[in-house]
Amino acid sequence: MKHILHVDMNAFFASVEQRANPALRGLPVAVIGSEHRGVILSPSYEARAFGVRTGMLYHEARQACPEIALVAADPAKYTCVCKRLIGIWERFSPKVELFSIDEAFLDVTGCDALFGDPVRIALMLKEQVWKEESLTCSVGIAPNKLLAKLGSGMQKPDGLVLICPEDIPVILEDLPVSHLCGVGPNLTRALAALGIRTCGELGSTPLGMLAARFGIAGERLRNMGLGIDDDEVTTRDEQEQYEAKSIGHSMTLDRDSADREELERRILQLSEQVGRRARRGGYSGRTVTLTVRYADFRTFSRQRRIDHGICGGLDIFASVRDLFRTITLGQPVRLIGVALSNLDRDVTQVPLFDEQRKQLCVTGAMDSINDRYGDFTVTWGALADRSRHERVLSPAWRPGGSREY
Repeated sequence: MKHILHVDMNAFFASVEQRANPALRGLPVAVIGSEHRGVILSPSYEARAFGVRTGMLYHEARQACPEIALVAADPAKYTCVCKRLIGIWERFSPKVELFSIDEAFLDVTGCDALFGDPVRIALMLKEQVWKEESLTCSVGIAPNKLLAKLGSGMQKPDGLVLICPEDIPVILEDLPVSHLCGVGPNLTRALAALGIRTCGELGSTPLGMLAARFGIAGERLRNMGLGIDDDEVTTRDEQEQYEAKSIGHSMTLDRDSADREELERRILQLSEQVGRRARRGGYSGRTVTLTVRYADFRTFSRQRRIDHGICGGLDIFASVRDLFRTITLGQPVRLIGVALSNLDRDVTQVPLFDEQRKQLCVTGAMDSINDRYGDFTVTWGALADRSRHERVLSPAWRPGGSREY
């Protein structure tokens, strides 16, 4: 039987900020994306006691907790801490899969000879995280990833839950399907329309009924209701063997804007981030995509196919800017995104013209400096005075490879 751990850092962003600023310790704190608008990214547990939740709008959080301290997010700080946490986790198992910036799966099967049983390993891991980083985490232990993640959320903060095979039917019988990783609001509603609200009901639903509604995903859903999950813990090296389908970034603006000069500067910033990730992973792409979301949340995309692969931020920007200039803005823009797809990997071509070779050398030099000192340490003049507070974390952030922010 496998032994899988899911480690979930408790209120990660907020806890890191409280650790960095002792004046915030013990107070209701929330990390926010910008000073002007948006949602709560990470409330401390002191703030959660007042009802503040991730995803709340700022004014809602202040209504729930007038004394809450709002702290602007610092992605560089969180990624640095995450990399150190990975170093701790990898001491206990070579099989570590980073699930997000504050979550990881560990396959500790066979590690008992070195550290003892899985519960002892989890206790040792929690102790080292606290000793070295002064942060707490919750750990779930189970025979698979699905149940391990479920377990880590059952006793927060600073919890430890062991789910044994014989306990699975009892735990899942009355558990709402929305508690399972991968079952979001839309899927929850779709299942409810079939009369399925608990994992017990999902596991006992005839496969034919699920397949008729969800296609090939029906079997996986039924297995999830039964607590069955065959997904392996995949290390970073193993993940990088799989080809990326696309590389993209988006950002919600501080304020809705119809200023084309401002929006094109945002497009340049996003193009640079996409290009950096593409080059880091050895990719070039032949299709660029621009995504725009208006103030009323109406969202649309435009694509352009290119006759040669590109990975330079300026090249991506030029193509996306051309797309943007074909659009007549119907109202102010709330969100803007840039993506590169139709990817090829490890395709190199010596530039034909001197100007292209110079640009390649400049890009390489900038990459070398930014690799050493952090993204946007060296950047284009249009971004230099604003890049620090506009840096964003990719939802698929990884410490290295094509997914690093």
